[in-house]
Amino acid sequence: MGGKNKTSQQRHGSKKSNVAANKLNDSPEALQEVKNHLGDGAAGNIMERIKMAEKKKKKKSDAVNTVSRKRKAEDNEKLAVKEEETTLESVNQFIPTPLSHIPLKILMDIEMELVYTDEEDISFEFAEPVVSTSTQSACHDSKKADAASAPDGSTLPQIDKQLQMTLQEASACYRQKNYTAAAEQFSTALELCSKGAAIDHPFESSPEDISSIASFIETKLVTCYLKLKKPDDALNHSHRSIILNPAYFRNHLRQAAVFRCLERYSEAARSAMIADYMYWLTGGTEQHISKLIKLYWQAMIEEAITREEAFSVMYTPFAREVKAGKINKIKDLFAKKHPDYKERIYTDPHGLHILPQMAGWPSLPPQKYLLTLGFRNKHIGKVLERWSSRKLPIFSDRKAPFCPLTSEETKRYWDNTGKSVVPVIDFIRSTKLTDNRCACSPGIEKLHYASLLGRLGRAEEQSQVINQAMAELATIPYLQDISQQDAKLLQSLMADAMDILEGRSDKGRVWNKIQQIGLIEDYLYQVEDNYLKNKRLRIARTQRMRMKRIQDAQQR
Repeated sequence: MGGKNKTSQQRHGSKKSNVAANKLNDSPEALQEVKNHLGDGAAGNIMERIKMAEKKKKKKSDAVNTVSRKRKAEDNEKLAVKEEETTLESVNQFIPTPLSHIPLKILMDIEMELVYTDEEDISFEFAEPVVSTSTQSACHDSKKADAASAPDGSTLPQIDKQLQMTLQEASACYRQKNYTAAAEQFSTALELCSKGAAIDHPFESSPEDISSIASFIETKLVTCYLKLKKPDDALNHSHRSIILNPAYFRNHLRQAAVFRCLERYSEAARSAMIADYMYWLTGGTEQHISKLIKLYWQAMIEEAITREEAFSVMYTPFAREVKAGKINKIKDLFAKKHPDYKERIYTDPHGLHILPQMAGWPSLPPQKYLLTLGFRNKHIGKVLERWSSRKLPIFSDRKAPFCPLTSEETKRYWDNTGKSVVPVIDFIRSTKLTDNRCACSPGIEKLHYASLLGRLGRAEEQSQVINQAMAELATIPYLQDISQQDAKLLQSLMADAMDILEGRSDKGRVWNKIQQIGLIEDYLYQVEDNYLKNKRLRIARTQRMRMKRIQDAQQR
């Protein structure tokens, strides 16, 4: 990867992008589905640009770039099968498929259509369960606002007049491309909401209506800061818009756009995956919108794989339950295909992975995949396997329960282990919608990570990760059915996370207790393992002494 930086710059140029065509395709049917379903309008233009980009890639191939990218392509190769029913019955059926790069210009077009759309209406998404069909304009006069009605015929709540005027000014600045002034006005509007000036008669409205208004303002702040090229400032606003309204797919897509600008591609891929799921869940029917989201998701996965040097990946499709013997065959195949990443090979045992090539969510069940990871560093692979063996996820720098490390030890742990494990966890989540271990697993992992950042003295990053964890937790009930026990755990995690954001200590929190329980289990396991090991040694020593006495007696 010596030419990695040069290659990255060329890829992100509009006309000089030159990407190796023999890169592994993680979703073999993606491009064909895009051709079938993105037929007209902006989508048609997008596909035309893809064709032109492919022609340019054939004509303009740089020798040095091709060699450097080809090596990475071989390392990140994914294999697909011809027949789903016979998957894993014959390892020889895996077929390497080239991965086509999606140009940056295409992603910018998708963002312009789906992320930067100039929404003037505040959607009261909770006026009717799941699907929202009613909106109330923030820029219309009070008479038009009075006329708005909910799907059940009741009148929607009227926005406070002062807040309405502030939103009108902010929208005017946004349309004039004065994004700095627009951000200031939207920030003022958010302050008014926090002081209770959201709806004229708050006691006659539900808390969800106020959440819809606040979420709308947060999303406008996200777009303003993205326009100002300040993704760091947009990040927390994108998280909070999801916390306030997790059912709106554009909130997740805007979060994906922020992550893309920050070059956090695995997290961007997960946000895009959830956005597509939410679009169908809340009644979206336009196939071309879903295909654009999937294309964006595909691009983020490509970027995550291409830029990662510490590990390589392989997705294996399957139709039935996979037994241990088949997993061993998959690992053997991975070792042959990726000889540079066989120090430790790990197959994710928790949850099924999906890729963005499937058809509409409601009509067809998604193809299931197993994710196999290979590491250059054996230690990182072992840590990941040890963590995945627990019933609940633990991101810990402690070697024993109730034994916190010093600041120096914590920093050493982060440098040697933590900062290498976090990207792996984020990548695993980029194609895993649910977790069969615990519904709250994604949020718990982030909260453990936030605690570690707190001990390292990185308060701003800790705050961002806690907001991200809360967004994950707020989304979980929409992704899967949760038990009563998981619901209680989710509420406790959200309450404790909010306490920390308000400045209270993080000691005695739910995720800390989970961490201690896990460490106690590890400690007891080690004690038991040492006991059995010592017992075997004692038995072996006794047998040797007995044999020696028998031999001595025979000699005498």
